[in-house]
Amino acid sequence: MRDDEKPDDFIQGRGAQINTFNRFRKAEYVTEYPEVLDEPLIASTKTKVFYEYPSNIVNKVDSPDVGMMYSVNPYQGCEHGCIYCYARNSHQYWGYSAGLDFESKIIVKPDSPQLLEKVLRKRTWKPAVISLSGNTDCYQPLERKYQLTKKMLEVLLKFRNPVGIITKNALILRDLEILKELASMNLVHVMVSITSLDESLRLLLEPRTATAKQRFRVIEELSKNGIPAGIMTAPIIPGLNSMEIPSLIKTAADAGAVGAGYTMVRLNGAIGEIFTDWIKKAMPDKADKILNQIMEVHGGTLNDSRFGTRMKGEGNIAFMVKQMFHQSVRKHLSGRSFTEYDYSLFRVPSEDGQLDLF
Repeated sequence: MRDDEKPDDFIQGRGAQINTFNRFRKAEYVTEYPEVLDEPLIASTKTKVFYEYPSNIVNKVDSPDVGMMYSVNPYQGCEHGCIYCYARNSHQYWGYSAGLDFESKIIVKPDSPQLLEKVLRKRTWKPAVISLSGNTDCYQPLERKYQLTKKMLEVLLKFRNPVGIITKNALILRDLEILKELASMNLVHVMVSITSLDESLRLLLEPRTATAKQRFRVIEELSKNGIPAGIMTAPIIPGLNSMEIPSLIKTAADAGAVGAGYTMVRLNGAIGEIFTDWIKKAMPDKADKILNQIMEVHGGTLNDSRFGTRMKGEGNIAFMVKQMFHQSVRKHLSGRSFTEYDYSLFRVPSEDGQLDLF
């Protein structure tokens, strides 16, 4: 089977093609005898929405590899369906699979804005960057309906607390006016994640995301409006999109980007099985070569949990990717940088809109 041919049961419009075993569940549905079934066990991949009302929404991030202190995730699971997404594993804690369930069974937290404000009102809170989102995309398709990210930005603006955003959805431009206000006080940075200029590859890797063209337009519109924006070329998948780094960074720089970042793909937990199944169906001619190169940058395995190594990889391929990235940044983004966050503007409004005195 060639790469331009897909199996008859290939699920278009979704990333994962299977539901993997969830070790946290006591029972699982399995297809041991498919010949006796009248229809596939996974009969529908239509998106279903569930609601969760946690007691806290602000999570402290302790990982030394991640440049954030706190994150807020108004959604669990992500309809974008990015096949490589590290957040897939977290969906298992909610009783679902990291595979198709992750992108078709989305958990919405309606109280997120109120819970965020509750944290910012605590006397123990010290102004710090809050990341939207550290796990799944805060501007995924359901945000159009629920507007939880927009409401949280309004809360952060009211308190003048710094915020970092990473997204691959053009929906962020809906909130342009709020972002402009935050930017005028040096309270916001935006990273736009773009993995490829190849639309056919994007449709396979990230089936329900905005096109690369739309994402570069996001960088351009944000930059025109004084909102510092950069490009996250992540994840880099050796043999698949690694050679696109120079063109991605150049195009982002032409659109006004002030910075860039990258991470190497790593397929921890259930993601290894999901990705392997997907690439053998989506790109059978290239599958083994790409999987071998991924293992080469992670010490011979798809899984890599080593702090200091897991995000960038090691070995010759990882070194070449690092060199290519830094050369591209020097060439196209020299002299540009994100403005420093201003923590001094933080304030606590009283319930009636006045300011509490410290």
